[in-house]
Amino acid sequence: MSIVWSPELNTGIDVIDQQHMRIVDFINDLEAAQVLGDKNKIKAVIDDCVDYTLSHFAFEESLQEEAGYQYCKPHKKVHELFARKVSEYQERINLGDDVAEELHAMLARWLVNHIKRDDADYVGAVKANMQGVIKEKEEKQETVGWFRRFFGK
Repeated sequence: MSIVWSPELNTGIDVIDQQHMRIVDFINDLEAAQVLGDKNKIKAVIDDCVDYTLSHFAFEESLQEEAGYQYCKPHKKVHELFARKVSEYQERINLGDDVAEELHAMLARWLVNHIKRDDADYVGAVKANMQGVIKEKEEKQETVGWFRRFFGK
């Protein structure tokens, strides 16, 4: 069954939500390829999904580290365990096993649970950090603008 994005999956961090939506697209593409029975397409979608998801994890972890999120290391461990599990599925596919249905169900379940539980935990810290960075930039711009007005440079 396809995943339909719903507001309850939003973290409130636009860039993260856009990345999560892209991962949902990959999972739905996997289902479509599975229905067609196209093994080459299934493998390509899985490979693309894994590459994109690993990049997403690295980005998400960097936001957490920058924000000083206290559970950054355990969250990273969850990502590593997930990557290892998906890698096992990739190996099975390369050996010729038909794991598309099983993998699709696992991905759909894992992603929704991960967003609602694990990702929801870091949102406050990351948003606060982002707001601080934005405020700092705005204050710097105001200072530069004031300096230019005052000294004519």
